[in-house]
Amino acid sequence: MSWQDDFRAAFMPNRPLPPVMLARGEGSTVWDVDGNAYLDLFAGIAVSALGHAHPALVEAVSGQIAKIAHVSPLLTTEPEVKLATRLLELLGLPGKVYFCNSGTEANEAAFKMVRKHAGASKYLVATENGFHGRTMGALALTGKQAIRTPFEPYGADVRFVPYGDAEALRAAVTSDCAAVFLEPAQGEAGVVPAPDGYLSAAREVCDATGALLVLDEIQSGIGRTGTWFAHQHEGVRPDIITLAKGLGGGVPIGACIGVGEAADIFALGDHGCTFGGNPLSSSAALAVLDTIDRDGLKEHAVKIGEQLSAGIEALDHPMLAGVRGRGLWLAIVLAEPVAAAFRDAAQKAGFLVNNVQPDAIRLAPALTLTAEEAQSFLDALPAILDEVAA
Repeated sequence: MSWQDDFRAAFMPNRPLPPVMLARGEGSTVWDVDGNAYLDLFAGIAVSALGHAHPALVEAVSGQIAKIAHVSPLLTTEPEVKLATRLLELLGLPGKVYFCNSGTEANEAAFKMVRKHAGASKYLVATENGFHGRTMGALALTGKQAIRTPFEPYGADVRFVPYGDAEALRAAVTSDCAAVFLEPAQGEAGVVPAPDGYLSAAREVCDATGALLVLDEIQSGIGRTGTWFAHQHEGVRPDIITLAKGLGGGVPIGACIGVGEAADIFALGDHGCTFGGNPLSSSAALAVLDTIDRDGLKEHAVKIGEQLSAGIEALDHPMLAGVRGRGLWLAIVLAEPVAAAFRDAAQKAGFLVNNVQPDAIRLAPALTLTAEEAQSFLDALPAILDEVAA
């Protein structure tokens, strides 16, 4: 039997059959079990911020697990406290942190904070095609009907508005609205950025009505767009911010941060997580933050992102409709719904990309991607598009 047969036999059918089985990685290069090398251009969906086997991350995790890997949430460790303090410093706002294991858990915590703050009678507003997770609370906020419908009904009144439409948001949010949940750019919709001023308009609407503004930075945070958090491009203050993915560089961790008065919504016993903030994941996250800061990776993300964007825009190909995004969080927009064929052609050429939408390819590589590696993809792109066209 092949590993594909083993996979089909062992796993629930909620995942597609993976195209490759990876054995190891170094930097932005990964190798499969057959020894084939690929340039990894989506880094575990914006997770492996430092690439694979980065020395700083290896040292931090190895050193910590040799000391102590886990304590209960009834105790704490130095890495956990240092990480919470560091995140608040990077956010530049007064607040308090709750740690968990994933993005969907971070959004569940935010949902519970909103419910406690406003009560169950008020409704919530989120966006069409938005994605906040697959657990029941987070899924209630997710505006993708294909994954929502099989699990309805939900225990919340969530009203969806078109993303980026400030007037629709103003019309939807009243004094009976508990919170607005937004992504600074919609990741799963195909890296769709918010129009200029949209987040500021959301802040104004929430201030006028008393609703909380919750910003989901699970994909966009931790330097990916050139700032620590994507909302900082617009200088908007969230009431709650959620983080995960790139924060741990590949080690599972999530965070929910309450800002200002929202920092004290939870009281003793209101929420908890056995593994949240464990010293292993906290040490990994500290290594990620330290390395991004020390090596100037936020600025590097802008530089390499501009190189990729300019190279894609310069191509004149009938299968190419454009590029969108910021920093090292981009989408190649295709002229036809052939993203799966693009993924397969790219893999054959030695590149791993993510067909996030039928007409969009998501690029979310390690923040350490080199100019030479980016150029190698740009050089191969015309032939990949030709194969898709054929």
